[in-house]
Amino acid sequence: MPKHLKILIYFIIFAFLTNCSGLSKTDTRKVPVNAQERARKNIEEGKGVSINKMLKGARGNTNYEFSSSNPMWRASLELLDFMPMTTVDYSGGMIISDWYSDQNSNNEFIKITIRFLSNEVRSDSLKVIVHKKKCKLDNNCVTTILENSSIKDQLQSSIIKKAAFLEKEAKNSKKK
Repeated sequence: MPKHLKILIYFIIFAFLTNCSGLSKTDTRKVPVNAQERARKNIEEGKGVSINKMLKGARGNTNYEFSSSNPMWRASLELLDFMPMTTVDYSGGMIISDWYSDQNSNNEFIKITIRFLSNEVRSDSLKVIVHKKKCKLDNNCVTTILENSSIKDQLQSSIIKKAAFLEKEAKNSKKK
């Protein structure tokens, strides 16, 4: 056998042996057993590879998405800026207000939750949920979800209109 072939074989065997680090033990309390749950956990932690990411990386198209560049997000925050917020999570796509009451009603409060389903400016890109809490004098409160409320419809419509305006404004400023 030629000498350079022997060296190549030794090199390949050496590479395989040094790259084998053995199996590490995992705690099943921390790592889900179900494959779909593991995949979801990896996505939440920013791990994993998708074909889209690989193709975008190969073409060099890096797209950084910031909350200030998302018109739906900006429109929602601008319209709800008068309310105190409990959760504002751009990466999770959710805005949750604190309980709010105007000066006219002391025993009725509303809480607004907005879930972003897409970055596109469309009516089905967000879900608005309005909770109403009505309290009696003895602090006995009843909370309900307002399914068909004018607040929900008006807020969703206002967010879409404002987001469309912001998107158009951003496109016009890029042209200049």
